[in-house]
Amino acid sequence: MSTAVIRVAEPTSPRSERWPATVWALLAGTFITRAGGFTYPYLAYHLADRGVAASWASIVLALFGAGWLVGQVMFGTLADRIGRRTTLVVAMTAAAVVFPILAGAHALGALAAAAFAAGVVYDAPRPIVSAVIADTIPDEPTRAKVAGWRHFAVNLGAACTGAVGGILAEPVGIPVLFCINAAVCAVFAVVALRVLPQTRSTVHVPQGSYRAALTDARLLLLWLVSVCALIPVAALYSVLPLMMADDHLPTSAYGWSQVAGAIAVLVLSPLMNPWLARRAAGPAPMVGILAASALLLGAGMGSAGLTSSPIGYAAAVVIAVPGEIAAFICAADVVNRIAPTHSRGLYAGIWGTTLAVAVLCAPLLAGWSLAAGGHQLVAISLTGCGVLGAALCLPLAVLTHRLSEPTRPGP
Repeated sequence: MSTAVIRVAEPTSPRSERWPATVWALLAGTFITRAGGFTYPYLAYHLADRGVAASWASIVLALFGAGWLVGQVMFGTLADRIGRRTTLVVAMTAAAVVFPILAGAHALGALAAAAFAAGVVYDAPRPIVSAVIADTIPDEPTRAKVAGWRHFAVNLGAACTGAVGGILAEPVGIPVLFCINAAVCAVFAVVALRVLPQTRSTVHVPQGSYRAALTDARLLLLWLVSVCALIPVAALYSVLPLMMADDHLPTSAYGWSQVAGAIAVLVLSPLMNPWLARRAAGPAPMVGILAASALLLGAGMGSAGLTSSPIGYAAAVVIAVPGEIAAFICAADVVNRIAPTHSRGLYAGIWGTTLAVAVLCAPLLAGWSLAAGGHQLVAISLTGCGVLGAALCLPLAVLTHRLSEPTRPGP
């Protein structure tokens, strides 16, 4: 197999308070793609408008999640092998083409195929942006701050998604929202082309990178913990609309529940980010906080199964917010510490599949729970996911504390 190489961006000095322009551009790109990211949050409603039965809609949503999983590993690997800028431009250009196709599809087969393709590119920037941040910023506290503000940008975008989508969905139609999503992806492609440096050969990507990553016990445990913690997060976009539709609530009620959660993030992020950054300065990854975040996510989103009012659903989302903030920052901290330099994109991509797997599992779990036990079983299932994720943090903590060189792949 031929080897490919990338240039690692010139890092800032340790603990530098000035972030490079590249980082700010990527945070801005993250915001605009999330603010216009209507495709997944409103996919369930798009399928309902096309007359797709609930059982088939769950399968199409799961196919979107399967595409998401494939895209994370594929684009993470490409970021290591052909360069960050090229990969990001290709991914966002493809999204600008695929989302309008999904918007115009009517037949079940076409919807399923387009949903899978849309899933591949929907969250493609995640591993690429993670790799660029790790390349550019050398110290863990600053990386944690960037991760916190990156999550802030995502949720500020979510506030826009919920508000704009809730207002526009009925008068202009969901297909128009998907086309807006395509347009913002095209804008991000242009931003990446103009701002990101062209990579060149300095860091070798050796053979066996996949095998080394997939046999790293720390990465595998983090993957399992993250899947359990993020299923409740994915429930916000798949389980919640199904339950709210079952309670005969309008689309706007779902949009405002997203806005409530995003506002909570906007309020809590400036308070939590500095504290989490200080914890990231310690010698060990923040596995204990990750365990607490899994419990809070499970309990918060699980409480949605115990309500039937718009206020109750919004409250469930808000309760889960501190866990969501901490989970993303703590998981990013672990990935940054254990990933070898030549495999940053691959490690970020493998970890990025956790959200994809959560997106895949959440609608299937919702379909089974709603059919077998109704909203109460949904509450039990989501809470159980959080408890399992917290339990798996115990062996992860043991491994990450015992290993004296956390930047090397584990046995």
